[in-house]
Amino acid sequence: MNFKLLFVSITVSLCLYSITHSEESFHRLENSMSVEYLQANLSKQHPRLVLTPKIEAQLKAKLKSDPVVQNVYEAIRLNAKKIQNEDLLERKKTGRRLLGVSREMLYRMNMLGMVYRMEKDEKILKRINEELIAVCNFSDWNPAHFLDVGEMSLAVALALDWTHGELPQSTVKLAQQALIEKALKPGIPAKGKGRSYAQNNWNQVCNGGLVAAALTVAEVEPELAARTIWRALDGLPVALRYYGPDGSHHEGSTYWNYATVYTAAISDMFTSAFGTDFGIYTYPGIAESAMYRVIMTAPSGWYYNYGDCGNKRGSNGDFTLAWFGAKTGNATYVEKDRFLRDPKEMSKLDRLGGLGLVWLSQFEESKKSEIPTVWAARGVNPVAVFTGGNADPHGYYLGAKGGCGAVNHGNMDGGSFIFELNGVRWSIDLGKQDYNTIEQTGFNLWGKTQDAQRWQLLSKNNFGHSTLTVNGQQHVVDGKVELIGFQDKPTPQATFDLKSSLGDAVTSAKRTFIKDSPTSVTITDTIQSNAHTETITWQMMTVADVKPATGGAILQQDGKSLRLECLSHPNIKVTTVSLNPPPMKLDSQIPGLKRIEIEVPVKSKPVEFRVRLSGI
Repeated sequence: MNFKLLFVSITVSLCLYSITHSEESFHRLENSMSVEYLQANLSKQHPRLVLTPKIEAQLKAKLKSDPVVQNVYEAIRLNAKKIQNEDLLERKKTGRRLLGVSREMLYRMNMLGMVYRMEKDEKILKRINEELIAVCNFSDWNPAHFLDVGEMSLAVALALDWTHGELPQSTVKLAQQALIEKALKPGIPAKGKGRSYAQNNWNQVCNGGLVAAALTVAEVEPELAARTIWRALDGLPVALRYYGPDGSHHEGSTYWNYATVYTAAISDMFTSAFGTDFGIYTYPGIAESAMYRVIMTAPSGWYYNYGDCGNKRGSNGDFTLAWFGAKTGNATYVEKDRFLRDPKEMSKLDRLGGLGLVWLSQFEESKKSEIPTVWAARGVNPVAVFTGGNADPHGYYLGAKGGCGAVNHGNMDGGSFIFELNGVRWSIDLGKQDYNTIEQTGFNLWGKTQDAQRWQLLSKNNFGHSTLTVNGQQHVVDGKVELIGFQDKPTPQATFDLKSSLGDAVTSAKRTFIKDSPTSVTITDTIQSNAHTETITWQMMTVADVKPATGGAILQQDGKSLRLECLSHPNIKVTTVSLNPPPMKLDSQIPGLKRIEIEVPVKSKPVEFRVRLSGI
C-alpha cells in the first residue's frame, strides 16, 4: 500500500514541540490521589513494588520451565555472588555527582533482592542489611543533583519491600527515616514545581524514586506519601508528552532507555500497589516508542547516536524492551538470543535487572513484528530511518533528523544523517562525550543560548555533523528543522525544512533523502539564497579514507568502498578537512576523523544540489 504522511512546517521561536502548548493542554493521567485514596486502595500484601505474591509465584513457575528466565536468573545469581565480595558503599562523589554510588546500590539491590525473593538465603539477607545500613547512614543522597536521590530511593525502597518483615527492625526504621528525610522531604520543593515536572529524563527518574519511597513509607507518613504520589501523577505528563505523537524520543536512544525504564518501573509499581497505573502505559506515544528503540539500532550494532546518545549497545538483552514484550506479546521486543548468552559472559547486568527478570517472566508470545524498512516520527527531534529489513544482505541504514540544539541533550544537527552500508558506518555522528571530564575543567556544558559554551564543542555544533553550513556560521540554536514530507512507496523518501536553523542567511532550504536503490541514497538540497548568502557548505563526517575521483570521491574503510557523486554539479571539487586532532582539547579524539566539504554554488535563483552515496 502506498501512503504519504505530510507534516506541517512551523516556524517557532523555541525548538520545543510541545512547550508551545500550555500545560493545561497536556493529556493528563488519572489522578484522584489523596490520603483517603491511598489508605483505601494501597495493597496490604508484600511485596508490592513490581513484585506481588501472584507475580512472584508466576516467576517461580517460569524458573522451572522457561529457558530465558532460567538463564537470566542464573546471571543474576552470579552477579549477586560477586557483590558479596565487594566493599560496602561509601559516600564518594565524582565531580558534582553521587550518581555512580546510587546506581551501584540500585544494581546491588536488584541482584541481591531478586535472589533473596527466590531462595530466601540468610547470607543474602545479611548482605542486604549491611548495604542498607551503609547508605542510609550517609549524610545525604546529594539532593543538589537529584537524580542521585531518585536512583538511591528506588534502591532502598526495593530492598525494604522485597525483604518485608525479615530485616532487623532497627534497619527498617533507619531506612524508612532515610527515605523520608533524604528523599521525600527534599523532593517537595520550597518554591515552584520542582523536579517532578521536569521536561526530560529527570522527571521519570526522580518521580520513580520518590514514588517507590512513598509507597514504602505510606503507612508511616501517609500525608507525605499521598502528596508525593499526587505530584508524580500530575508532573509525569510534562515528560511523557515528548514521546508523542509517534513514539520517538527527543533525547535519543540511550536516554529513551533511561527515561523509559523508569516509566516502566513507575507503571508497574502503581499497578502492583493499586491495581492500576493511572494511564501511564496508554499515554500517547509510549507503546509506539518500543519500535523507536528497535529502529534506533543499526545493523552494525551501533545506535543512531544523535544528541548525547551512547555509541554502541551492549551484548545483553534489553530489559526495557522486555517490558513492552510483556505488555504486547510481541517477540520483536524480547531479545531471546541475547538473553540466552552464557550467564558468565553476561558479566555485570543492568542495574534494574531484577525488574527485568519480572518482565521477562510475564512475556507470552502472540506476534512478531518485522523491522520496518521505512520509519519516521514527528516531535521535538523528528527522525526518519530507511533500512533494508530483516534479511538485508547489504546492512543498509540511513538515519536522518530534524530538531535543533535547544532541546535537552540537543546538538546543532538539524538536517544531519548517518549512513551504513555493508557493515561500515560511512557518515557518522560523533556521539556522547564524558560529562565529568568536561565539567571538571570549568566548561559550561549545559547552556542552551546561542552563545553558550556547549556549541564550541565539535560534537555539539553543526561543524561536526553531516548537514549544511551557511556563511561558516553556527546554526540558530532555537531554529527547529521540521520533517515536512515522508513516503515509503514507490521510493522511500523524507524531506526536512532547514530554513529556521540557517536563519536569514538563506530564503529557503529543504533537504530530501531518497533511497533510490538497495545500496544507495541520494541527498537533494534545494536552496534559495539571498543578499546575506555568501557560502553554502555541504558536509559529511567520516573516518573513512577519502580519495578524489571524477565527479566526486571514493571512500574506503575496512576493505569496503563507497562512491560519493555530485550528480548535479560533477565538476565541483570535493575537499576534506582533517579533524584528528580536533579544534579543541575537549573535543572527542576520534582517529581518522575528517569532514568532507563541498561548496555549493550561490545563485539568486533556487539551487538544487544532489549528492549520491552508493556502494561499490
